[in-house]
Amino acid sequence: MITAEQIISLLQLVPHPQEGGYFAETYRCQEKIPESGLPDRYKGARSFSTAIYYLLTPHTFSFMHRLQTDEIFHFYLGDPVEMLLLEPDHSGKVLILGTDLPQGMRPQAIVRRGVWQGSHLLPGGRFALLGTTVSPGFEGADYEYGERDLLVGSYPRFRELILTLTR
Repeated sequence: MITAEQIISLLQLVPHPQEGGYFAETYRCQEKIPESGLPDRYKGARSFSTAIYYLLTPHTFSFMHRLQTDEIFHFYLGDPVEMLLLEPDHSGKVLILGTDLPQGMRPQAIVRRGVWQGSHLLPGGRFALLGTTVSPGFEGADYEYGERDLLVGSYPRFRELILTLTR
């Protein structure tokens, strides 16, 4: 059975500089949308689309964050991932990404722009290899960290999971 270390090596993953986990950008469209063709929330031109591999291990998690753009998650292999989504209207939900469809897991998740998101392996998991696709393409300026105290204050029902997914 393949290991997280083998996946990191084979796919040339590196530690994610903002979010935690490991990643490699696999696609960045060479065509760009000019700033004038984008909503006001974007500063500067953007690639039409970007995609990454993303790996979680028992010692990593996806830090609570939000983007200016919708993001599509794809589950490729490994163990189930618990994902917390916190909506701007102060509602929220927990999804499980994985392959056990009869148990409610899903191989894909859509995270709408402006939704706080974070994820981690379920207890006992060894790794999960995911991918994400973003359009318009991801730029670091579109990333916003979630502040623990503010998120807990706004979403008290999800306090324990927020504590798990923040520092």
